[in-house]
Amino acid sequence: MSNELLTNLDAATIAVQSGLNSDTNHNSVVAPIYLATNFEFDTITNKPNFDYSRGGNPTRDLLAQALTELERGKGAVVTSSGMAAINLVLQLLTPQDTLVAPKDCYGGTHRLFTSLAKRGGFKLVWLDFYADDLDKQLIQTKPQMIWLETPSNPLLRLTDIEHICQVAKQVNAKVVVDNTFLSPLGQSPLALGADIVVHSSTKYLNGHSDVVSGAVISASEDIHEQVRWWANNTGVTGAPFDSYLILRGIRTLPIRIKQHSENAQAIAEVLQAHKNVTTVNYPGLPQHPDHQLANRQHKYHGGMVSFEINANASQIDAFVKEFNLFTLAESLGGTESLICHPANMTHAAMDAEAQKEAGITAQLIRLSVGIEDKGDLINDLVNALDSLGNVKRSSAFCSDGETSIAQESLTDEDVSATCRLSPALAALW
Repeated sequence: MSNELLTNLDAATIAVQSGLNSDTNHNSVVAPIYLATNFEFDTITNKPNFDYSRGGNPTRDLLAQALTELERGKGAVVTSSGMAAINLVLQLLTPQDTLVAPKDCYGGTHRLFTSLAKRGGFKLVWLDFYADDLDKQLIQTKPQMIWLETPSNPLLRLTDIEHICQVAKQVNAKVVVDNTFLSPLGQSPLALGADIVVHSSTKYLNGHSDVVSGAVISASEDIHEQVRWWANNTGVTGAPFDSYLILRGIRTLPIRIKQHSENAQAIAEVLQAHKNVTTVNYPGLPQHPDHQLANRQHKYHGGMVSFEINANASQIDAFVKEFNLFTLAESLGGTESLICHPANMTHAAMDAEAQKEAGITAQLIRLSVGIEDKGDLINDLVNALDSLGNVKRSSAFCSDGETSIAQESLTDEDVSATCRLSPALAALW
């Protein structure tokens, strides 16, 4: 179906229809995969639509068109990873420019921003995006770019995209939103005023844990052309076969994101009621500090849940091994359910002080809730949580003579080596 016909349709329809019936050679319903690295010229002066696949490829361009339509943008660039997408956007900054970013962003993003700023690529200011005086701080800082990650990884805090975009206009700053956690089916940052959206397409867009890819979608043709130029020159564009797989994955995104969200909501409610859980982070819960904003800004709340348990190092090691359906692994957004320990896995690249400022504790657990049967997932989770009571813990006596559990806190020094990843592996995207 042509882009013109897709423009006014619902995102769910766009996800299914994008790229279909685009084969003008043999009229195949599903577009073929063009793995060619180069394309023939008619003459030396007549450049074809495609010449070299780093700069343009028919299969990759179909995915870019789909993402453009899904995010309601003016153009998209498909990259080799989510981190490549982030790095690509940073090419728009000069050494004199200031980037403002949230303290509680993804560990790999934090590491990249910090490393490039230290080399003089741009000026970097970390802010608490939940502070009462955030607007004042943004205006005083006068940044050229404001980076948003909403919901945040892994604490699931939200930022009011529309409001930040209004503040950004006062200082002529571009607003970039990492929309990985919700996908275009769950949230529409460009419609709320953002200038750029980035994705780790590895996650919900592809949805099957078998492709590493990213994307940058721009609200204006001018920004898109700049991003596209840098993508070709830095060589960060994605592979054709990966693009085909993601385009195929997007066709089931509407039903997947719905099931992810329904399962995550149920999981969050179970966690909230369990005696061994002290904190639950999920925007769909009425108790979440940003719940009202979530209802305004989201169509779905997504499949990510994080929570804290009152346990020490050995108990957490034992806890994550009790699961049968949640795999201990990084990444997220696949059909299968995953569990991870952010402080020592996805955010291990952040030092202790940065983790503290981000609110990442040693007791924090993150779930990527899959699309398995909800009841099976809940049973697996409850069995693991109940097992915490089976681990031997030190006891003390209350003043009334009753026995209580005195659990030691898990510190960075206390973490078991079996749970900790090296910094080189910790920022996989």
